Amino acid sequence: MFDSVSRMSRNEDEGFCLYEDLYTKGVELVFLKEPHINTVTYKHALQSNIALTGTNVDYILEGVNKYLMALAKEQIRLAFEQSEKEVQDLHQRTKEGIETARLNGKQIGQRRGAKLTTKKSIEAKQQIQRYSKDFDGSLSDVDCLKLTGLARNTYYKYKRELKVELQG
Repeated sequence: MFDSVSRMSRNEDEGFCLYEDLYTKGVELVFLKEPHINTVTYKHALQSNIALTGTNVDYILEGVNKYLMALAKEQIRLAFEQSEKEVQDLHQRTKEGIETARLNGKQIGQRRGAKLTTKKSIEAKQQIQRYSKDFDGSLSDVDCLKLTGLARNTYYKYKRELKVELQG
């Protein structure tokens, strides 16, 4: 179940292909804001073909059935296309808002050189201090990295901060 088509994918082609793939696998998709493209609705559209008569009129009826099928697919594609456009518009408005704020002198993001102290950073620094051979431990940086599970850059940033803290 999705709130909206935009929650299923970020672009039209990817969304439509995923929709068709899940539909063929028998997965029931429900869109709260776009119920007209739920898989149940799509399945109903495919099953409501006009019955053939066994006469030459069937050529026309087959064409009508193919047209109805194409129409159902087009509605789904249009929903994903609209969703992609909304996401692009949102990104553009966000970008413009940030630029306007920057031009008005607002600080965007954290100040350069500012140090953010979190529970995670405190615990990680304690582990580094305990296990790194540069402090109280016996582990190399590689082993300490594995033990703490920190990203490489974060590990070395915390290690630098620790050295400064311990000197001061």
